[in-house]
Amino acid sequence: MLEMRAIVLSLKGREAEISPLGGGGCGHCNSEGGCGSGKLTKMFCSSQPRSFIVLNQADAKVGDEVNITLPEGSLLHSSLRMYLLPLLFMFAAGFVGATFATETASRDGYALVGSMLGLMIGFALGKFLPYSNGSRAVVQSVVVSRS
Repeated sequence: MLEMRAIVLSLKGREAEISPLGGGGCGHCNSEGGCGSGKLTKMFCSSQPRSFIVLNQADAKVGDEVNITLPEGSLLHSSLRMYLLPLLFMFAAGFVGATFATETASRDGYALVGSMLGLMIGFALGKFLPYSNGSRAVVQSVVVSRS
């Protein structure tokens, strides 16, 4: 199980909106001997605080510091869903687009249009297909109660 600490921002039914504590990583992001991922994060990621929706099994309250757990394999499952699914749809739709071309000269154009459509459909499916409750992050315990 992967674990992290977070602060509960809001509650909605059995779900909690949380914001992770700390920057993650090894703590040497900006140091001389570090890998430099802190600089990449500043360049490519938003400076806005991130928030996530998780199941609130510990009945945490707004402002509580909590432990969040992510089941084994769910990170791999999510990665496959967001990277492999669009790639497979892109190749399949590109192949289908190329087979619909009547002339050899237009085959590349049909393949390109099919690939782009397949890629967009794959990303949409990866984002909007529901996750099973067994692969969602969960508020496991309350570390510091603010209420």
